Amino acid sequence: MGYTIGVDVGGTFTDVVVRGTSGAISVAKCLSTHYDPIAGIVAGVTRALGGRDPSQVTRVVHATTLATNAILERKGVRVAYVTTQGFRAAIPLGRYARVEEDRYDLRFTPPPPPVAPGDCFEVTERISARGAVLTPLDLDSVRRAADAIAARGIESAAICLLHSYANPGHERQVAEILRASIPNVVASSEIWPEIREYERATTTIMSAYIGPLMASYLSRLRERLAELGIDAPIHVMESSGGVISAELAARRAVATIESGPAAGVLAAAGAGFADVISFDMGGTTAKTCVVRGGRPSITHEFHVGGKGSFGGRRAGTGVPIKTPAIDLAEVGAGGGSVAWLDPAGALRVGPHSAGSSPGPACYGLGGSEPTVTDANLVLGYLSSASIPLSPALADKALDRLAGPLGVSRAEAAYAVHEIVSASMASAVHVVTVQRGIDPRGFVLVGFGGAGPMHAARVAERFGIGTVVVPAYCGVASAAGLLSGALSTDRVLSRLDAGDPEAVFAALAAEAAADLGVPDAEVARSVDVRFAGQSHDLTVDWSADRAALDARFFQRYAEVYGITQRGETELVSYRVRVTVPAGPAPAARPPTGGTVWPRPRLAYFPELGGYTEVPVHTRDTIDQDGPAIVEDAESTIVVPPGWHAARTSSGAVHLTRRAG
Repeated sequence: MGYTIGVDVGGTFTDVVVRGTSGAISVAKCLSTHYDPIAGIVAGVTRALGGRDPSQVTRVVHATTLATNAILERKGVRVAYVTTQGFRAAIPLGRYARVEEDRYDLRFTPPPPPVAPGDCFEVTERISARGAVLTPLDLDSVRRAADAIAARGIESAAICLLHSYANPGHERQVAEILRASIPNVVASSEIWPEIREYERATTTIMSAYIGPLMASYLSRLRERLAELGIDAPIHVMESSGGVISAELAARRAVATIESGPAAGVLAAAGAGFADVISFDMGGTTAKTCVVRGGRPSITHEFHVGGKGSFGGRRAGTGVPIKTPAIDLAEVGAGGGSVAWLDPAGALRVGPHSAGSSPGPACYGLGGSEPTVTDANLVLGYLSSASIPLSPALADKALDRLAGPLGVSRAEAAYAVHEIVSASMASAVHVVTVQRGIDPRGFVLVGFGGAGPMHAARVAERFGIGTVVVPAYCGVASAAGLLSGALSTDRVLSRLDAGDPEAVFAALAAEAAADLGVPDAEVARSVDVRFAGQSHDLTVDWSADRAALDARFFQRYAEVYGITQRGETELVSYRVRVTVPAGPAPAARPPTGGTVWPRPRLAYFPELGGYTEVPVHTRDTIDQDGPAIVEDAESTIVVPPGWHAARTSSGAVHLTRRAG
């Protein structure tokens, strides 16, 4: 008997799923330990394994927010930036777009650059966009830069020379010299050799910024799991939904920035529908993504640490990262989101979260501010969780809102519930309506510890008629990790490449070597643009240029809403290399025992307030709402006007009744 383990560390909970070769699944949900995330992982793994033999674990797959948090909290290592002479000011000058409240702020101060001006260095050299050497590399200038970096005590360096994607020779020489005195050196040609200097530079800098932290973290995780008796290889979820080894994740840490959210989208994609909207609401944030034809939407550039707008990323407000990532919209709305009154007395929810410490007031861990979880407990939607909940403490917290607002406790709680649902709906709007997609033709897949309580209400706002809550929905991201195949991506910008097949072959060989496999499946794509334009779109590769152009024209119409024809050019070549895996054992659907429905008072304003509703397990649900379905890790709310029933896979389908 062998076991695989999926571990997802979130802002509030750490989720662990253990699956055996027979398909049997056991789960654990523990409060995240922010002082040491590994402590929460060890506790969860120990609980989920139960009495099983740890030496029988064959694989551990991990989704982590370590990279994201290090960037957001500016807790990475100090980095030196090395670039071509004349370009050292590019990073300190940066790029920032004023949005929303910044637009009219006369005292606006842009965020500090990722590298301080004094830590930016130049070397004498110049490569053209076609790869020709215009100015030979001055090795003495490199040695002077290396000495200055070492004298400052900086132990991590990022190298991004002009047009090194076209000819990496100079960059490799610089890296070799720097590595003689600097422990961690990252070169853009090794990380992501793609056109656009500023984005390539920031991607390389972020890899140098978080790489040492990731290497140390994964090393400590391996040691702590070994103490439990687990010697299995550790894999890490990439931002694009693939899985890479811990060793590769340490070297290419920038590829793990969106590691955590990606796993949940994979779980939604496996719900059994071709076109779905993934809706993941945890304790701190809510995330949405569109899956079409079973494939999640992928973006090749995203921004970290910037400001959002109704769930969307705002270009220019954060650090641009040029690596593939599942295209998500995210809002600061989760079970732990704090409800508060602004100076004008208006009710707001989030983005601040109570997290796991002190947590919502009802956790009884010292929190006193009202949160979404407290509101749901007051409304009767929630009665149990992975930890005991205190209705009295939730009541006391909501009274802090009800008094100033001049409404009843239940009305205040329902207002919190409605506001957070509207906030999450804005994220769905970003990935659908805002991009010209009609959401009514999609199925909403709701999961996460808090998602199933809000999924039907969010679906109502868009006229979506079907909501699916998969089995093990409370730990769906951890379960999704177990479906991720070992894979990695590579890119190379090469204008007017004479032999695309040779470029693809070299990229595939490099990626396969990183994965440590002789044979793998290779998916090829290319970035295409109209001649004379600055921006491009990614389409699947075809050696037939007419077929390739047709794909590009179709994609152009989908993105921009207009039909265009003209001369095209190829900019960048991409491969995704995946190790074929055998079919995973079918997961056994969870059972809730044979508990008969029992009544509970729950608040539904369309029925006049508190109403006695039946509370089901997954095994017993097959009725019209209002009703509540209680899971071990989450609760499903079935509002009036919906019908809920369990399927053979263990999922619960909510269908909106006509009229």
